[in-house]
Amino acid sequence: MNHFFDVDDIGSVELALARARSIKAHPRKGYTEGDRTSIGLLFFNPSLRTRLSSQRAAQNLRMDVVVIDVGSESWKLEFSDGTIMNGASAEHIKEAAGVMGAYFDFLAIRAFASLEDRDLDYAEPVLTAFMKYAGVPIINMESSTGHPLQAFADLITINEFKKTERPKVVLSWAPHPRALPHAVANSFAQWMNRASVDLIITHPEGYELDPKFVGSAQVQTNQSLAFEGADFIYAKNWSSYQDYGQVLYQDSSWMINQEKMELTNQAYFMHCLPVRRNMIVSDQVIDSPNSLVIQQAANRVISMQTVLSMLLEQKSSE
Repeated sequence: MNHFFDVDDIGSVELALARARSIKAHPRKGYTEGDRTSIGLLFFNPSLRTRLSSQRAAQNLRMDVVVIDVGSESWKLEFSDGTIMNGASAEHIKEAAGVMGAYFDFLAIRAFASLEDRDLDYAEPVLTAFMKYAGVPIINMESSTGHPLQAFADLITINEFKKTERPKVVLSWAPHPRALPHAVANSFAQWMNRASVDLIITHPEGYELDPKFVGSAQVQTNQSLAFEGADFIYAKNWSSYQDYGQVLYQDSSWMINQEKMELTNQAYFMHCLPVRRNMIVSDQVIDSPNSLVIQQAANRVISMQTVLSMLLEQKSSE
């Protein structure tokens, strides 16, 4: 694995899950592969779980960690070629990425979608530029189109709590006061399509995701039908893909409440956090014993540590 951009870089999902189970059993015991290695965590956007879990995972592996908020703690970067840099951007990505690659063994990047230009966002200009110019392995801590560390943590959580060999997993759109990217939903669908689950994606008409990420999942615009017999309910908002970045309408009836959860097979509730209570999900559901939101967040350390351990293994074999 040269970089960790999405599920295609992880190899066998089952082997990755087995490694994650081993790491979770002993997160700090006997790990020395990170000694004398360094990682820079670059945040173009705010973070709580990603920042803390990535630092903790690297520290568990005895790596040296530096965190930078790009823009507020560094120069504003330019990503376009041929630009006359007489505006706000003071440094080009070619120099910035090259310098950071000279300082660190690994770089992890978090950069959200602009939700203004679909073609540009889906070309992933920030992550691809770092992979091109840094000269070191790049880890995707959330990009314009994907959040693979979250999806990996979600899969770890599902495997820990599933009651059947092949559970029914529902990804449900839920209302939100502003436009949100597709990254979490895209990666969740992508990883579930590689796992031993039956995935259903449910959303109102107009909120279809990129078919590339939907893959073989069943799509249902009737939320109640989708919930019937489900083992896991994953709530997430996303803006329109076709009318890119737009909030077409707010439909409060799509909020996850106890009445809807009663349609399921005593399903567990999941969300990546932060969550808008009583808009995305009712207090009754998120505060119930079947809510896994804290367990998901805890597994963010395990997903990152698993990815880092695989990259360190690759580095040591070179």
